[in-house]
Amino acid sequence: MVQIKRFPFNPFECNCYLLWDETGEAAIIDVSFSNEKEYSVLADFIKYKELTLRGAWNTHCHFDHCLGGNLLKSHHQLDYAAHRDGLVFTENAARQASFYGLKIENVLPPAIFIDEGDSIKFGNTELEILHTPGHAAGSLCFVSHNDKFVITGDVLFRESIGRTDLPTGNLDILLESIHKKLFTLPSDYEVYPGHGPKTTIGWEQANNPFLNFGEME
Repeated sequence: MVQIKRFPFNPFECNCYLLWDETGEAAIIDVSFSNEKEYSVLADFIKYKELTLRGAWNTHCHFDHCLGGNLLKSHHQLDYAAHRDGLVFTENAARQASFYGLKIENVLPPAIFIDEGDSIKFGNTELEILHTPGHAAGSLCFVSHNDKFVITGDVLFRESIGRTDLPTGNLDILLESIHKKLFTLPSDYEVYPGHGPKTTIGWEQANNPFLNFGEME
């Protein structure tokens, strides 16, 4: 059984998820820790639980989700994986951050590329990968059918959806991703978003004000 610990990191409180199972092997979803202090919070928890980190996978490559790539590499000699279409965001991360008044160093790009049809594996755990663009090119969601959850990044939030006014954002494509990929999952699947608290597929189907205009064809 997979256990999940949420760490809201950086000024945008971007959720970094640590997942582990009964084998003691673990994975990170979204390397959003932005400095040594934030990284140490995650590292101390990994040490406390006596976990072995096997890899890191990103839902997408907006800079707030990728700030920890350099720290991951330096402390664990690990690269993180993401969709190839996200490279455009890491290449322009410093410029994008400046729009929010933030000065950051260059963000390490993903060195491993993944897409729908691939999977995340650690210990006895395997997560299915879904390609869900609309918020950002290369957005991915990660599904556990055994433990009934999906990690959605910035595609779907509790009673909200990802913004589509940033480069490569497209509302029609985002809605298609939600309805045709996420809303085909059972209603009891828990949703772990890129920001904010968790929810469920069923709750969002019934209560999300951005999706209350009926099912798409």
